[in-house]
Amino acid sequence: MQHGYQQLLTSPGFLLLLDSEPGSPLDDYQLASRLSYFLWCSCPDEQLLEAAAGGQLRGEAGRRAQVERMLGSPKLRRFTTSFTGQWLDLRRIQATLPDPALYPDFDPLLLWSMQRETELFFEKVLRTNGGVLEFVDSDWSMLNERLGQLYGVSGLRGSIPVRTELPADSVRGGVLTQAAVLKVTADGTRTSPVLRGAWVLDRLLGTPPTPPPPNIPPIEPDIRGATTIREQLAAHRNTPACATCHNQIDPPGFALECFDPIGNYREFYRVTVKTEAGAVDLPYRSGRPVYRGPAVDASGQFADGRQFSGIRDYRRMLLDQRQQLVRNVVQRVLEFSTSAKVQFADRALLSEMVERLEGEGSGFRSVIYEVVNSRAFLWK
Repeated sequence: MQHGYQQLLTSPGFLLLLDSEPGSPLDDYQLASRLSYFLWCSCPDEQLLEAAAGGQLRGEAGRRAQVERMLGSPKLRRFTTSFTGQWLDLRRIQATLPDPALYPDFDPLLLWSMQRETELFFEKVLRTNGGVLEFVDSDWSMLNERLGQLYGVSGLRGSIPVRTELPADSVRGGVLTQAAVLKVTADGTRTSPVLRGAWVLDRLLGTPPTPPPPNIPPIEPDIRGATTIREQLAAHRNTPACATCHNQIDPPGFALECFDPIGNYREFYRVTVKTEAGAVDLPYRSGRPVYRGPAVDASGQFADGRQFSGIRDYRRMLLDQRQQLVRNVVQRVLEFSTSAKVQFADRALLSEMVERLEGEGSGFRSVIYEVVNSRAFLWK
């Protein structure tokens, strides 16, 4: 009997959701399963099965009613955690721990707060049908007292994140400047414009850079802090084989250099070697002092000659690529919902969805409706 159970529990019929043959529509129960695994990461509940049995999921109104119900359920947290974990790399938030010698101001409460901020921000945009562009630039976030200390926002109390308006002159706004994203795009000691720039191109714009040539050595970190990463990158930018990609990667990476590996806004790098600039005044101290290293330069220039002086300028310029930003989010949601990459034949469908969404204000909740009513969702 044990052998029989092993065969059953490892069979494709048990492990996989078996859809119809390619080119044919899903039946009612397959559609119910797809909806449920999309928004709840679990099997359909009784109401969804009843809707499937009554043929209600065949019509747009019936699907919308179920989506509305599912978006209002506590089970939506599963979608939030899974989607942000994949899209924004939040699954890697504990992959590295900041060097305590350089970042004694990092603590477990901050780590927990980072992830909750981004997840709750994502969920708030979804529940309120906030615009997709809020993921790039917003005047609010979900902060608690610990994140308020990190971001320089006063008046917050307690550990539960709440919607908080950001100061008018804040460098924060959107997921790009949230501590969780800044942490997963760095290691525990230093930041890399290459890693952060590639992350922006891939995760926000949907245009990942090509892999580097195999004969190009990686940049060796300067652990003493004598030179900046910008100075070290100059050699790569002057290499013809690297220049084309670095012209795309470096601008967003340089703009984000004003944030350290735990999300602090900075004007200089931290180093452990004594410098003439003196020690850093930190709220938390551990044995060894931390010193002020070279100044941070967060300015940059795009390949077309446009220049920016820092993260605020860069974020405004990033919004100029509105259609590409919306298209990437729609593609990410569509691929998540179907567990299949968007194919060449789906490009026209994707363009039509983006065009309709732009006419409706590009609300993120509207993205969900567009996806569940698309041929790719209903047929694949």
